[in-house]
Amino acid sequence: MQTKPFPLTETVSRPTGIKMALLLFWEFIKLGAFTFGSGWSIIAQMEQEFVDKRHWVEQSDLLELIAVGKSLPGIMVANIVLLFGYQLAGPLGGILSAVGLCVPAVVVMTVVTAIYDLIKNNYWVFAALKGVQCAVVPIIGSAAISLSKEALKDKIAIGLCLAALCICLFTSISNLVLVIGGAVLGLVWMGVKEHD
Repeated sequence: MQTKPFPLTETVSRPTGIKMALLLFWEFIKLGAFTFGSGWSIIAQMEQEFVDKRHWVEQSDLLELIAVGKSLPGIMVANIVLLFGYQLAGPLGGILSAVGLCVPAVVVMTVVTAIYDLIKNNYWVFAALKGVQCAVVPIIGSAAISLSKEALKDKIAIGLCLAALCICLFTSISNLVLVIGGAVLGLVWMGVKEHD
């Protein structure tokens, strides 16, 4: 992974330092408040906001952070957001990005906990949550398709991806073993490629 901030393209400018850290804090509060479903849905929104709309990072940079964030212990999306904020605005950017992402969830969960007995069997709440679940599936799917275009650029990568999918679907092998295996195969593959 890169040890310095993502490079800027000549046509795109972005804030730096504390201004960027505060902007990321605000952007991740918005993403955390209006993204439902899972970490993958937040990643889809990150791609839309920071890659497609603002052009602050390349899709390959986001994909790299996803690979690293998934490989670390803890909550995948929090890892990715922390790394993302760090790359754009240093340690303060990483911390504020992760905190910003968590603020809406903490507020909502505090309210839901306080009124849980009133809403747990409410038909309308149940129906609304079902609708949200249905709307989130295409968002996650579109992120997977978009990111796969960057990750699956040759036959070996496609083969590894299909093998990993089959292992996930048809065996009880741990995802951790799968990720470690993917890392080892990637290292072997790049080593062989470099010697050619």
